[in-house]
Amino acid sequence: MSDLYSTHKSLLQPLQQALFNFESSQVLTQLNKVLDPEVVVHLCFPFETMKGVEQFYERAYAPLLKAIPDLERRETIVMSGSCEDKSEWVGFCGYYTGSFEQAWLEIPATGHQVAMRFHEFYRIENNKVIEIQAIWDIPEVMMQASVWPMVPSLGREWHVPGPSTQDGLAIENKNSTHAKRSLTLVSNMLSGLGKFASGGVEAMQLEKYWHQRSSWYGPSGIGTGRGIQGFRNWHQIPFLSAMPNRTASVEQGYIFAEGDYVGFTAWPGMSMHISDGGWLGIAPANQKITMRSLDFWRCENNMIRENWVLVDLLHVYHQLGVDVLARMREFNKSRR
Repeated sequence: MSDLYSTHKSLLQPLQQALFNFESSQVLTQLNKVLDPEVVVHLCFPFETMKGVEQFYERAYAPLLKAIPDLERRETIVMSGSCEDKSEWVGFCGYYTGSFEQAWLEIPATGHQVAMRFHEFYRIENNKVIEIQAIWDIPEVMMQASVWPMVPSLGREWHVPGPSTQDGLAIENKNSTHAKRSLTLVSNMLSGLGKFASGGVEAMQLEKYWHQRSSWYGPSGIGTGRGIQGFRNWHQIPFLSAMPNRTASVEQGYIFAEGDYVGFTAWPGMSMHISDGGWLGIAPANQKITMRSLDFWRCENNMIRENWVLVDLLHVYHQLGVDVLARMREFNKSRR
């Protein structure tokens, strides 16, 4: 098992280095080396699904590099593992950064250093990446440019940190039992969350899984919550109140573990109707949506201590007919 982890990480290390010292020819060289020619890339709205290295680079990376000429990609977590269906993945958590010099997606440049969180999952088969599922936290860039056009976040908006243990780039995978224990903990917690509809808060048994000093690092637009109470106040209560019939299960995506870390990716991973009191300022008209949510958890003494979560919020709004980018343009069309 440990050989699998190290082999897949080693395969992607040259690409990681090229993305850190972002120079277009080197990035393209490494993408062509490790990505299958028919690779399918699922990237957050407005990029959506792309096929092949050239399309991925030209539609996603080239405009970002033009906006941030000194672009670099920094990781805070790198983990790998196999899922129950035998698929093999490497998960990356971190952020893109550099000086925001030109507009990107019509978000006005600031001239200052900017940071944009990412969660990227690479599926590997026969030493080639055949699929990527990724979310870039575009709302975070809007907030740093002071042009976020939707409702304020309930949670804390800040530069989300990496693991408090500082071991996300050197995960200690003692043995298969270690990873299995982490995977079982998170899987059981997720199953508990699904019991809300039938049994309410008590049925979820949050205290059984979450450390009393846990941190839930949500996406920009939702923000961070500290401890179970913070998690419930700033995310879970508004979320479940608005979408009590939401359905989600690990079978809808891919979940794997390495050491104390667990990763989950799905495209999408949840479905629900927005009802009752509405969510994020969205009117409750019983609209049906799906949701993309890519997660990393860090376990400690068989409790969840940290959870990094990115949700494709722009895609949620898009399904409801709300063009967040157009709304942003309207709010800021008089800016010079």
